[in-house]
Amino acid sequence: MAIQTVLGPIEKLDFCHSHEHLFIAPGHPGTLNPALTIDNYDLTKQEVEHFLAAGGKAIVDAQPLGCGRMEKEQVRLAQETGLQLILPTGFHKLSFYPDHHWIKQESAQQLAAIFIHELKNGMYIGTDQHYPDTYIEAKAGFIKVAIDQARMDDPDKRWFEAAAIAAKATGCSIMCHIESSRQAWYLYQFFKEHGVESNRIIICHLDRSLDEPDQHIRMAQEGVFLEYDTIGRFKYHNDENELVHITMMIRAGFGDHILLGLDTTRERLKSYQGSIGLTYLIESFLPGLRSKGVTEQELDALMTTNPTRAFSIQTP
Repeated sequence: MAIQTVLGPIEKLDFCHSHEHLFIAPGHPGTLNPALTIDNYDLTKQEVEHFLAAGGKAIVDAQPLGCGRMEKEQVRLAQETGLQLILPTGFHKLSFYPDHHWIKQESAQQLAAIFIHELKNGMYIGTDQHYPDTYIEAKAGFIKVAIDQARMDDPDKRWFEAAAIAAKATGCSIMCHIESSRQAWYLYQFFKEHGVESNRIIICHLDRSLDEPDQHIRMAQEGVFLEYDTIGRFKYHNDENELVHITMMIRAGFGDHILLGLDTTRERLKSYQGSIGLTYLIESFLPGLRSKGVTEQELDALMTTNPTRAFSIQTP
């Protein structure tokens, strides 16, 4: 098993944020929300350098192809800073793509072939504007998918089918953007029915709601990874509630199923005059977990051991 970073395979991840956004090119996502434009190389590099100086080592960027991934800048960033950086293939919410975008036109088999190429051969460039045809040597390391509420009962699931095909062909994990526990369970069942192992499934954003702890336990019991990335996002809840919830999950025996991140946007990166910055976990949130009695060994699982397991590529 190995983790595929943009600079090549490594055996393990060091201190890792499992869900961030370091770059998002100007384009359709930014027309929906200006915070979804993160395009200044020097400012992003400055943010990452602060993260590394504070003790961070690795970042999983969650922006897939066709909606602002900025592949060349990501590779340059890893080369110049030494950051362990993993990028995804796959797709985001379909609202992030204009109506005429190629990703909305392709069949499941065609999409799967594109995803597999990015994981095995190299990432395509220029896919915001045109069909994938030119690629760089740097490879994607996992598959991103995202669900819209309106698509829950849509019979056309070719995007998710493509992700399942690619996951089974490559042994890579699938990271699932969801916005409710109902969506999380729906996607888990979909991928299970399509032959994807539960330990290859990562559910993001489940902590946007902490009022259904039984649903979190239910997902962990199935063997999936729960990515808690609503830390410092006070429009959803305060950090104290998140600290209590994560501590409860660890004490219930599910510490080896948890990943942490900040799901940063332009308005949350200090180098872009945002609020918390990439050092927030290290400087503010992890000390809060320590104050709840979470041990250094348990923290190491959240930040090192679990990400290594979650993003390792398994033999298909």
